[in-house]
Amino acid sequence: MDINQYLFQIIYGFAHRNFFLDDAGVFFSKYLPYLLVLGFLVLAFKYKDWRMKLLVIADGALAMILSRGIVTEVIHFFYHHPRPFVALGFTPMISESSYSFPSGHAAYFFALAMIVLYYNRRMGIWYFVLASLNGLARIYVGVHWPFDILGGAVVGILCAMIVHKLLEPSLKKLSPLPIAHQ
Repeated sequence: MDINQYLFQIIYGFAHRNFFLDDAGVFFSKYLPYLLVLGFLVLAFKYKDWRMKLLVIADGALAMILSRGIVTEVIHFFYHHPRPFVALGFTPMISESSYSFPSGHAAYFFALAMIVLYYNRRMGIWYFVLASLNGLARIYVGVHWPFDILGGAVVGILCAMIVHKLLEPSLKKLSPLPIAHQ
């Protein structure tokens, strides 16, 4: 048994033992993402200047599209890694399809966390904690391996850094405070 499967077995081993943990796993894997997106929009709309609002939203949207919509899909096209429930033959707590590596959810939400971190450090740290919790929950409910989450996190963070770097000249023109220090 490799380390990925070993770690999965430890985390998934807690599933189906406690209805509260199972419900929390489903919530954090399936419904928490909606709250994270809503929180990001609240952050963007706190800016008074409509151009700054637009740039913050563009920063986040482009990072999430690049990480989830492009990079993870290209990897899935060339690398067909089965999900744990397919490889191990069990029914997961939530339904998922496609290949598992890298996790599209992790790519999406770690990209979002990185963008939030650029604009609000405290909120960004919370977003990293919640993105990690989402990733852990997706292992717990049986739809991802631990390395899927790690791979998605790396993809998301790198894509967010690239997009933010490309938008940084426009952001510097509008932002009265240095980026990432507000």
